[in-house]
This record gives sequence, C-alpha cells and structure tokens, in this order.
Amino acid sequence: MTIADDLMPLLARSGWFARQPAALQRRLAAAGRVVSLAAGQWVYSQGDEGTGLCALLSGALRLEVALDAERDVLIGIATPPAILGQTQRRGGGPRIVTTRANVPSRVLLIADDALERVAAAEPGVWRAVNELVYAQLEEMTRVAARLLIQGPAARVAWRLLQIADGTEARIGQADLAELTGLSRKTVNAHLAAFEAAGAITRGYRGVRIVDASALSRMIG
Repeated sequence: MTIADDLMPLLARSGWFARQPAALQRRLAAAGRVVSLAAGQWVYSQGDEGTGLCALLSGALRLEVALDAERDVLIGIATPPAILGQTQRRGGGPRIVTTRANVPSRVLLIADDALERVAAAEPGVWRAVNELVYAQLEEMTRVAARLLIQGPAARVAWRLLQIADGTEARIGQADLAELTGLSRKTVNAHLAAFEAAGAITRGYRGVRIVDASALSRMIG
C-alpha cells in the first residue's frame, strides 16, 4: 500500500475531494507531501507568492489576517477534513491569509508545481481548484453574514459547533472572543450559561460538546 492509499480515506472526508473523479483524487493524493506541524508552526503566510493546496489531515489550523503591521486578526479555525488554498497558475494571487497550527497537526501540501504535474494528466484539476476557491469564498461570506445578524449567545454557540472536531472544540476563551467579536468576559458568561444548561463542559483550553442539539437551538 502506498502513502497515497493511506491518505485517500482521510481526504475523502472532504466533500470537495470526494466529488472529484477517482483518477484525479489519486493523483492529488500522490502529488503532495505530508508535513507534521508543532503547535504554532507556520504553514504559509499572508502575501506568500508560493501558493497551492493544504489538506488538513489531523489537528487544527489558525487562519489569520494582518490588518496592519501591528495587528493580526484570527478569522477562523479549520478542522479536518478542511482543504484550503488557491493557485496563482490560473489568474490567482498570493496567499490571502496566514495559516499556522493551532495544535500539533498533519497536513498534505500540494504546491503549484505539483498541481501543474497533475494537470498534465488531469486537466480538470484547474476546474476543481476553482470550485474549491469558490467554496471558500462562499463560506467566508456566510461567516460575515452570521456575525452581522446573530446575537452574542448565538455567535458563541455557532463558533463552538463550527470548530468542534467530534465533541471537542479545542479553543481558548481569548480566541473564541476574537472569533465572535466579543470580550472575554462576555464569552465566559455565555459559556457558563451553556454549561449550566447542560450543553457543554469547560476544560483547559477547550470545550466539550455535551448536547449539540441544545447549542443548535441557541443559534436559532
């Protein structure tokens, strides 16, 4: 069994990857390189010219945007089976966000050169990448809309469900506050209310989801 064979079940959890033709799936899995990351280790930085795809196999990734020279803003935490990125080879630009490991993680990196090699046999890869970029744009648009219309409690509940990998949302209160546009004090108050209602239990740098349906009802 090859490394690509081992990766296929992990990658197939992604709806985008699973929709691709079988031959393209195998070539993408074989074209990348697996990298193990320590917590805090960079995958790529905003503005990097080297682009390509990043498939999260395990762990979690922080997505950050620099507003200026002094402030980076956390805009999301990706969990498996997220596949992120874009390419400059067909009219794209440099990296839009900084991505680094939130916890120890494993990723499959498929650089632009590797995508070109895949395209030599599977030219449909460029259409597939365009679909992936569109899906990322759609997701961020929905995130912005939710943050505009939802109340504070609903924002906290929604982010917990969005971040959770299974029943664990591995996130500290400071990060959760940044993701919801709230103060740590406000986030802590809502988490305490969720815990009292039996929806979650709080732990060190994380939250265990006890009743996901209860959180969903809080979102409305």
